[in-house]
Amino acid sequence: MLIYRHTTDLPAAIRGCAVALGNFDGVHQGHRAVIETAKDAARRLGVPAAVLTFEPHPRSLFRPDDTPFRLTPWRIKARLVEALGIDALFEVRFDEDFSRLTAEEFVRQILVDGLAASHVVAGYDFVFGHKRGGDMEFLRAAGERFGFQVTEVRPVSGPDATAYSSTRVRRLLEAGEVREAASILGHDWEIEGRVDHGDKRGRTIGFPTANIELGVYQRPRLGVYAVMAGVDEGSRTVWHKGVANIGRRPTVGGVTERLETHLFDFDGDLYGKHLRVRLCHFIRPEIKFESFQALKDQIVADSARARELLAG
Repeated sequence: MLIYRHTTDLPAAIRGCAVALGNFDGVHQGHRAVIETAKDAARRLGVPAAVLTFEPHPRSLFRPDDTPFRLTPWRIKARLVEALGIDALFEVRFDEDFSRLTAEEFVRQILVDGLAASHVVAGYDFVFGHKRGGDMEFLRAAGERFGFQVTEVRPVSGPDATAYSSTRVRRLLEAGEVREAASILGHDWEIEGRVDHGDKRGRTIGFPTANIELGVYQRPRLGVYAVMAGVDEGSRTVWHKGVANIGRRPTVGGVTERLETHLFDFDGDLYGKHLRVRLCHFIRPEIKFESFQALKDQIVADSARARELLAG
């Protein structure tokens, strides 16, 4: 998959693409329906299949004081989109200047002059342009004027008839319901980052952990999880079962939320490496223990429970 951080002076082989538009935070099953529709159109027309998304998420610009909310920062989003068989991914920088483009300017500059799009696909609730001036009706009218086709994808729902949405995924993660969140996403929710140095207390009790700052990530329910942890080894990722704590570590006086992951049956140095951590099962909420020994005993029990859940 080719990645472009601009929509100007594109190669002729990419122009004329069928493109899916959206933020696609989470790349959940509703998003996948939009992307698959663009892929189908691309096959029918014999053109490249593309996705156009915005970084950072527009909410970061318009509501900078919001608590962290991202489900899929750029690196994860790109990986999930690539797995869907897309030819090109366009990352449009969403800044103050871009936010002032009118809907008409967005269509002319990005879709027509930039991509020369032959087919544009978006979800039913997609809006764009300054002060949300463009919607799917506007897009269809623009397509008739400029000669590109438009497909609107209606809501995609699960067995309970509730539409899939990024907001719903966030609420499920906040409740610790990671299996339910995964059913909407179509994959386990994942946190990734560079392993940094912690306080190394885990080493003293036989449970060394790899520590990752949570940064812009949506905060799931604080507590202990059974996880799959992927260690980047060159061009491949090697996966290990493990147990992780997401929280402030109240027993040892911690105040900052972070992810601490213990990899089962692993003996190696992870400092500075890129680690991917998939939350597979919620085990228990974070609590403050009476003593460090009580914490150690609970970690032993949590590890045993994580092994049991992951074996199943």
